[in-house]
Amino acid sequence: MKAVLFHSHGGPEVLQYADFPNLEPAAGQALVKLHAAALNRMDLWVRNGWPGLKLEYPHIPGADGAGEVIAFGSPPPAGEGLRVGSRVVINSNLGCGSCDFCLAGQDNLCRDWHLLGETIRGTYAEYVAVPLRQLFRLPDGFDYHTAAAAGLVFHTAWHSLITRGKLQPGETVLVVGASGGVNTASIQIAKYIGANVIVVGSGVQKLALAESLGADILIDRAQEEDWSKAVYRLTEKLGVDVVIDNVGTTFQLSLRCLRKGGRLLTVGNTGGPKFEVDNRFVFGKHLTIIGSTMGTLRDFAEVMSLVSGGKLKVALDRSFPLADARSAQERLEKGEQLGKITLDI
Repeated sequence: MKAVLFHSHGGPEVLQYADFPNLEPAAGQALVKLHAAALNRMDLWVRNGWPGLKLEYPHIPGADGAGEVIAFGSPPPAGEGLRVGSRVVINSNLGCGSCDFCLAGQDNLCRDWHLLGETIRGTYAEYVAVPLRQLFRLPDGFDYHTAAAAGLVFHTAWHSLITRGKLQPGETVLVVGASGGVNTASIQIAKYIGANVIVVGSGVQKLALAESLGADILIDRAQEEDWSKAVYRLTEKLGVDVVIDNVGTTFQLSLRCLRKGGRLLTVGNTGGPKFEVDNRFVFGKHLTIIGSTMGTLRDFAEVMSLVSGGKLKVALDRSFPLADARSAQERLEKGEQLGKITLDI
């Protein structure tokens, strides 16, 4: 099969479009012929590498993918579920299925947890083999690129906002960032629940994207350097109930924006992993900082049902041929995208 892979860490130049041995599904797995994959910033971090990351080379990036089932490991699954020809999207959060966390329905806390494209080979390829439980059936005619683009980011945002954050109708949510995958998903989910949404972003195009997805109030951080003051002004000095901050280095401003008893939700640190906060805001305002990674099998089924049912909108940027994955990653690295970048396979 054809795949995009690399043999060592580095910049986009390490990516190669090459032949890779054909895959055979193991027992309990399905072989999926991929029609689309989607990019995430995680792809860049894995390519660049970090201390302690151990990969089996050559490594194939990519967490997100959608396509059709073409084979099963022996014995084939029983019952009415998946069959050859089923259209599916992949849940890249891989639990072992047998540890205490997995058996309790908390597979994103699995003792042998893996993320497709991070710790094991991923979806920048013509085929991928995954456990049957990782597949969600798509309706006939549903766009593969839309499904692939939704997978990781909507799964992550749903678990953070709904399962962990307990977002309620009528609450006010501040989203720090206007165009990233998790942020655009979060805007959609918050509006679906019935929350009011404030977005802090930069640039007319990115803020326009956030507005098109349902954001109620837009703050241009180029005009409001201390946007926490703008948030207080716009909320009649009450603050917001929830802040979604996946930047990290902006935590101090986010903590200032929260009302007493508020929650700060985070699933990442695109601005850097280490930063300082004034702890007086945390205990003085009775604040809660809630972190999470990905979500559970149940979360994935819930949110993908909404996506595939047309209740949640996926923001798409550009699609590149699989062979041009290097160009796709360069666009992502420059931050030029407005929505999710996908690969056509």
